Amino acid sequence: MTNFFERFTFHDPWWLLGLLLLAPLLFLRNVHGSESGIDFPSLSILSSVGTRPRERAGRFTTLLFSLVLLTGILGLARPQWTDTYTARAASGIDILVALDVSDSMRILDFYEDDQAQAFRREKQRLTAAKEVIATFIEERPNDRIGMVAFAAQPYSVCPLTLDHGWLIDRLKSLKIGDLDANGTAIGSAIAAATTRLTDRNAKSKIVVLVTDGASNSGMLAPLQAAQFAAPLGVRVYTVAIGSAGGRFSRTDYAQPRQEYDAPTLREIARITGGEFYEAATTELLRETFSNINDLERSESKRRTIVNARELYGWCVGAAFVLAFLALSSFALNPPPLP
Repeated sequence: MTNFFERFTFHDPWWLLGLLLLAPLLFLRNVHGSESGIDFPSLSILSSVGTRPRERAGRFTTLLFSLVLLTGILGLARPQWTDTYTARAASGIDILVALDVSDSMRILDFYEDDQAQAFRREKQRLTAAKEVIATFIEERPNDRIGMVAFAAQPYSVCPLTLDHGWLIDRLKSLKIGDLDANGTAIGSAIAAATTRLTDRNAKSKIVVLVTDGASNSGMLAPLQAAQFAAPLGVRVYTVAIGSAGGRFSRTDYAQPRQEYDAPTLREIARITGGEFYEAATTELLRETFSNINDLERSESKRRTIVNARELYGWCVGAAFVLAFLALSSFALNPPPLP
């Protein structure tokens, strides 16, 4: 029923005010006029006047004329059955998210307060990053977004797509151990992301690199990859997450500290025209992606096409048929002569 009222409309609805005439018309049909009579000197004269009038003469004439008025007014209001199509043009921004899934991303140094702020829940770095990235994707419905995961080597998680629901499902399925987690190939990750952007004719090409460590794997150094990306018009936003002194376990002091290489990440961003961010907490990580979202604003154009099918012909046709019936009823059953 809701769909019916969304598709059935009147082009000139002000004509519907004419329906207010129907109420007094139906009321007046039951109002008798003043009584009239003629004096005759003899009753014998009445026998020659004519036959007795039929009681049903013209009974439906007023009703039929009311229906003529009803259908005529509906026809003037131009009823239409509409089909609406919305065409959307994306802004042309292509974004590749390169997400570190190396072994250090399992460190529990991110926290999330409960709604009552009664306690803090620990999170892995990867879990916190996936939640914030998913929100970032949802806030950019008009951009093509893809994803590359990397540890000791890069892996294409999802090509550039506008199907963000499927992309978020692929993001949520990522876990440490899907790749060789003993390494961080930042240079190879940048190169893999850049390669997926070079064949696109986009207004803007963005790589968002999220990592918690220094590059120690891969055949390509991070700065070499940045110098390769810059001439292709690819900007790299580098996001260093985690506390600088984070460990796999609070009690395992034999484990070397997992530190990111801030100077290298900052230089990658400078070479490519991007920005460098550090996010040691969940709140800072959200703020980082909010800043990237503001810097890379997308534009969307929507065009709505309405295909309207006119229905007034049915109303006009019905009005003519009803008018014919009303006149026929009036002609076949004329009111009695005074």
